[in-house]
Amino acid sequence: MSAWNIYINGYKAYLRTERGLSENTIAAYLDDIQKLVIYTIDYSNGISPLKINPSILAGFVTWIHNQGIAATTQARIISGIKSFYKYLIIENEINDDPTTLIEAPKTGRKLPEFLSIDEIEKMLNCIDKSTMEGERNCAIIETLYGCGLRVSELVNLKISDLHFDEEYIMVTGKGNKQRLVPIGKTAIHQIRLWQQYQRSHLTIKKKDEDLLFLNRRGGKLSRVMVFQIVKQLCEKAGIRKNISPHSLRHSFATHLLMGGADLRSVQEMLGHESITTTEIYTHLDKSFLKQTILNYHPRNLNMKK
Repeated sequence: MSAWNIYINGYKAYLRTERGLSENTIAAYLDDIQKLVIYTIDYSNGISPLKINPSILAGFVTWIHNQGIAATTQARIISGIKSFYKYLIIENEINDDPTTLIEAPKTGRKLPEFLSIDEIEKMLNCIDKSTMEGERNCAIIETLYGCGLRVSELVNLKISDLHFDEEYIMVTGKGNKQRLVPIGKTAIHQIRLWQQYQRSHLTIKKKDEDLLFLNRRGGKLSRVMVFQIVKQLCEKAGIRKNISPHSLRHSFATHLLMGGADLRSVQEMLGHESITTTEIYTHLDKSFLKQTILNYHPRNLNMKK
């Protein structure tokens, strides 16, 4: 392991400073590298990362496949390894990239579950808003769905990021990149209820005064807690889908597109660097697509005249 430490530490600093990645993303990249380290210890006598060759990497790819790891996870691991060796090239530690010929398994583009408007209403109706957690949880669901936020963006959302008079919030996304996201009156109303009647009665920890959503002890809300809140509400609402907080982000984008929003606008609101990432949200109902074509394609408009 010692042969790897200096390069892994340098790579970690590179991901943080040069690429501006979040701590969660950095941890995922480093976990990918650790898998390669384990493999080299078991099968290649702990060879230095500078001496890794395509043959060893091919064995590693076979090894992770034989572990029963899902194809999507295998692809992510291989992407992480490729990123590490790209860094070593940039730093002139190696001249040739041994990952060039390594291919990730074909994964397709699996769509996450999304909720209908009716299902989201059922979730909200299951919340007991007479409790502190109820008011907060209602505000959380309205914000996740109303603004299309990632869980990490939600738990880090600050009161100073709220610009309700202009109906915008400032969101800090991946790589600490900030974007303005519109927020509707329903979400604003629910957040204000949470702030005025529940949050204001908490004894808030000093470092967390500006955070919008807090736990009952006045501290930062964890990502795990948000997952639990969404899961429990789905169960209460009788929704039999594999739903997570990301499903609300997916529902946000899907419902916008079905309502006629253009892809570029949705891309901006979601904070995607590439529009190809946003295109996964265009799995609209075929009847909706058919009606859109009939109503708006110029050749069909000519026929109506």
